[in-house]
Amino acid sequence: MASVSYHISSLLEKMTSTDKDFRFMATNDLMMELQKDSIKLDEDSEKKVVKMLLKLLEDKNGEVQNLAVKCLGPLVGKVKEYQVETIVDTLCTNMLSDKEQLRDISSIGLKTVISELPPAATGSTMTANVCKKITAQLTGAIGKQEDVSVQLEALDILSDMLSRLGGTLYSFHSSILTCLLPQLTSPRLAVRKRAIIALGHLVLTCSGNIFSELTEHLLAALKKNESTSTTRTYIQCVAGISRQAGHRIGEHLEKIIPLIVQYCNVDDDELREYCFQAFESFVRRCPKEMDPHISSVMGLCLKYITFDPNYNYDNEEEEEEMMETENGEDEEQESNDEYSDDDDISWKVRRAAAKCLEAVVSSRPDLLQDFYRTLSPALISRFKEREENVKADIFNAYISLLKQTLPTQSWLHSSDASGKDDIPLTMLQNQVPNIIKALHKQLKGKSIKSRQGCFSLLTELASVLPGCLADHIPALIPGIVFSLADKSSSSNMRIDTLSFLHVLLCNHQAEVFHPHVKALLPSVVTCIGDPFYKITSEALLVTQQLVKVIRPLDKPYSFDAKPFVKDLFSATLKRLKAADIDQEVKERAISCMGQIIYNLGDHLSTDLQPTLKIFLERLKNEITRLTTVKALTLIANSPLQIDLRPILGEGLPILASFLRKNQRALKLSTLNALDILVKNYSDSLKPAMIEAVLTELPVLITENDMHVSQVTITFLTTLAKIYPSCISKISGSVLAEIFQLVHSPLLQGGALNAIIDFFQALVLTKTAAVGYAELVKQLTAPIYCSASAGASLTLHKQAYHSVAKCVAALCSACPKEAPATVNQFVQDVKSPKSSPAVQVLAFLFLAEVGRTTNLSAQRELRTVLLEAFASPSEEVKSAASYALGNVSAGSLHEYLPFLLKEIGGQPKRQYLLLHSLKEVISCSPADSLTPYVEDIWALLFKHCECTEEGTRNVVAECLGKLTLVNPAELLPRLRKQLSAGSPHARSTVVTAIKFTITDQPQPIDALLKGCIGDFLQTLQDPDLNVRRVSLALFNSAAHNKPSLIRDLLTSVLPSLYNETRVRRELIREVEMGPFKHTVDDGLDVRKAAFECMYTLLESCLDRLDIYDYLNHVEDGLKDHYDIRMLTFIVLARLSVLCPSAVLQRLERLIEPLRATCSTKVKAGSVKQEFEKQDELKRSAMRAVAALLTIPEVEKSPAMAEFSSQIRSSPEMASLFESIQKDSASLPTLESMDMS
Repeated sequence: MASVSYHISSLLEKMTSTDKDFRFMATNDLMMELQKDSIKLDEDSEKKVVKMLLKLLEDKNGEVQNLAVKCLGPLVGKVKEYQVETIVDTLCTNMLSDKEQLRDISSIGLKTVISELPPAATGSTMTANVCKKITAQLTGAIGKQEDVSVQLEALDILSDMLSRLGGTLYSFHSSILTCLLPQLTSPRLAVRKRAIIALGHLVLTCSGNIFSELTEHLLAALKKNESTSTTRTYIQCVAGISRQAGHRIGEHLEKIIPLIVQYCNVDDDELREYCFQAFESFVRRCPKEMDPHISSVMGLCLKYITFDPNYNYDNEEEEEEMMETENGEDEEQESNDEYSDDDDISWKVRRAAAKCLEAVVSSRPDLLQDFYRTLSPALISRFKEREENVKADIFNAYISLLKQTLPTQSWLHSSDASGKDDIPLTMLQNQVPNIIKALHKQLKGKSIKSRQGCFSLLTELASVLPGCLADHIPALIPGIVFSLADKSSSSNMRIDTLSFLHVLLCNHQAEVFHPHVKALLPSVVTCIGDPFYKITSEALLVTQQLVKVIRPLDKPYSFDAKPFVKDLFSATLKRLKAADIDQEVKERAISCMGQIIYNLGDHLSTDLQPTLKIFLERLKNEITRLTTVKALTLIANSPLQIDLRPILGEGLPILASFLRKNQRALKLSTLNALDILVKNYSDSLKPAMIEAVLTELPVLITENDMHVSQVTITFLTTLAKIYPSCISKISGSVLAEIFQLVHSPLLQGGALNAIIDFFQALVLTKTAAVGYAELVKQLTAPIYCSASAGASLTLHKQAYHSVAKCVAALCSACPKEAPATVNQFVQDVKSPKSSPAVQVLAFLFLAEVGRTTNLSAQRELRTVLLEAFASPSEEVKSAASYALGNVSAGSLHEYLPFLLKEIGGQPKRQYLLLHSLKEVISCSPADSLTPYVEDIWALLFKHCECTEEGTRNVVAECLGKLTLVNPAELLPRLRKQLSAGSPHARSTVVTAIKFTITDQPQPIDALLKGCIGDFLQTLQDPDLNVRRVSLALFNSAAHNKPSLIRDLLTSVLPSLYNETRVRRELIREVEMGPFKHTVDDGLDVRKAAFECMYTLLESCLDRLDIYDYLNHVEDGLKDHYDIRMLTFIVLARLSVLCPSAVLQRLERLIEPLRATCSTKVKAGSVKQEFEKQDELKRSAMRAVAALLTIPEVEKSPAMAEFSSQIRSSPEMASLFESIQKDSASLPTLESMDMS
């Protein structure tokens, strides 16, 4: 401690030296000291350092002053509060001094101090006290209005403080407001501007009363309209407030908008510009409140986007001539002497109108059709705008329109093309000729900026409507060539042109380009040789696409590619050979050359082999190996049968070594490449080469990476078919791994199918050391071995299915062996000694075989199956029921009548028999079921009122799947049943409809769309259970086929929201001994309703009134545990999808979150209660974390207060940190792009 104060006092001494260099170095050393975390100052040193630094602020030397100011920052955190107050006082006094230099340096000092103050949330009182001191001084300085520069500095510092620490100055807000409002009429525009900025920061944290006072003041001033100049300022102020705190101004818009609309018609260009800026900000920040005004705002925008009083666009020919003379300046001068172009600011009005239109388009996707009717033609007609900045914004507005038209690419719409997307696209298609007409001349214009604008618009157009430019290629090519070859073009211009050309080539048929290849090619080839790597790499992408165009291999063509091969090849080769170029260019040169050899390899003659040798070199290089593997895969797959023999000998061992590398993408690409090489070049590969590859494979088969295992096994299957002798050598080690995989609980889908194919190929090789019997034995061994060990199932349930599928596949590959295996399994089931595990396997196997082959020859099978229904083991029962269904599907006429009879006659086994019937209906093709439909239908309706819910669900599933057999006839019958029957029958019918909805297109969809509304009427059913299943139907439709319900939402939503309410009449008290326990019968229905609400966010967000929706989310946040868990997830999703709406409601949403996070569990509660509460808090905290990601959320006072509460409570802080860690390690939610 002593040494520090000694060192510092020696520095202070040097600071008083007369030599400025001494002072400078001493201050610099002090700065270094202060920046060390470890430094502690005693009271005396603190005083001296503060005093000295403040003195140095008035030093004669500027550099010393600057350093002294920099020292203030680190000093703030190191000294006691009263010292900081001293610093601030002195700085504030200096700000009012007459010396300009001192004023400037003091204001920098104050800004430094403010930025270093600890945020209020840390709970230190220092910040609050210091800020109050500064504020009092500043408001005084601003109010005095003596020297403008003092005012400007003071306003600047005040803005800084309000933006960082607005909440701390709560008590000063009204005095700040009183001080700022008069500044809006200051004679100096700069003062007004800074006052507006300060007000913008104030409205973020001020209370509702102060906000109302401010808006009342602005409204009154706008109504008065004393002078145009002040009106301009007030409108700018309204726009500024809306940009900063748009959600608060919403309720005042009703009064504000008419005034601004009225000012749009005043003949003052600047005023109009500010009006449109205000509109733009309202549209972006208060979409709901703007809804009634959108049409009038759009009308104004469309009127003023053409507002150019001093220029005559009418005569196109004249315009052309004017362009030819130097920018037409001369004629302009003659005709309009009294008016100079520099005074014309009408372009600002046009630009503001264009920006406002862009805001309207991007915030209202629901009005697309209107936009295409009115807005699109208006914008197209303005592409001729003469002012570049305005033109850029008009292009941007049109690009926004195109982006809105792009059908949302998500998993939903791929299978469920809802009809709404087609109309705007057709309207756009009809306007394409006008767009091209307006743009194609500009593509050869002088202005680079407008050419770039044209290309970005055309790129977007080609992506939204692939193929729409096919008829206009001749008009576009000259412009493309011009921009690529033009010497004055900037490199960005070329890159934009090339990327447009790439999109164009990808989205159109090859034939359209054939007439133009000759014109295009030379300029593209020149770009490949360009010294700037970004141009080269874009040009290589274009070349790759061009190669596919000039010689498409997938269809007949008449175009002769020969004359162009040499140019393309030599330009690409030059880039492929170069070692000292950018990584991206290297990779693209490899891919491009791969494409050239794939499409044009037969034209390359002697050049081919040397090029392949280069590929071999690139394989050996770690940086380029992955790209080269992909290129070789492409070449090996070429229909031109390129001769790869010279490089296979050296190449194959290299590829084999890649399978050892710890790079997943490389392994997968290499396996793919090897598979294709083995298929297409089997005659050139020697067994020794293959064996080198084979030794690498067993390690790759593991349950840790199913996809790599699947690709490896697919490759093994290829090998088994082509090189059976090689496989037999390593079959032992490979099979051991594969059996391990078959018995794994994780195996399913693609990997399982790959294993099945491999076993079938292996059995058919005949040379393998392992034959049919051995494979079956190995597959079933673990199950038979465990039989002696105990009664329960030893392996995971999934493993039994996998083994059964594999054995069944082996049977179908070796039909001679099959009957014996079937008999063996039937005997296993009959034998009383068999363990449940063996029986389960046997039944699953019989199910797999029975589905495809007719097992009616097995006479005793029926009795065996039915006897198993009485087994004590649940697993055996359900396996037998599954087997009966599948065996029946394989021989319908033998089994189905028998099955139906049993269902009628065996009430005890009904549930299992119905499950069998469900399997029959699911597995059988529609036409084979048709003769039995009536009988099944009648039988099912007998059971649809069963009291057991499990049975009713199976009946419903059978009904639903049966309806798919003949929807036209059966759907109306289900509909009739709605009005009849008991609540049980209705709930069964509604659930049946749920099973007719799948995520794939079906013939029933069109019929369903017509009548699903009737089924959803049951949302208003008096019976609670019916309403619950109706919500499940709605949820399933919203998730799998949103198009079914999109148009019904207006009528369905009120019923849905109605179900989210807590019903007092459904809550009852149950006495359990001495305790009373409340039971809420409505809970399940509410849960189902909130689940539907979550699903709607994903599929129908554009049809929801989000504010209405939020009201119900708000109620859910205060509901039962399960409901709160759901609404927290909904809230987190909403903060991503519609942040601005959530911001507007933040105050009301935070309260329940805070309540949840700060509840304490009663001390004597059970462990489950603690766990439940903990999970609830975690979920709430996740919602808080999601809210904190909303831009500008930190400006909300409620949120700031809550986050400071979280930080100050150790329990909440640690919970919050752990949530943040979890979310950092997880990949972010694919937030669906709903914009």
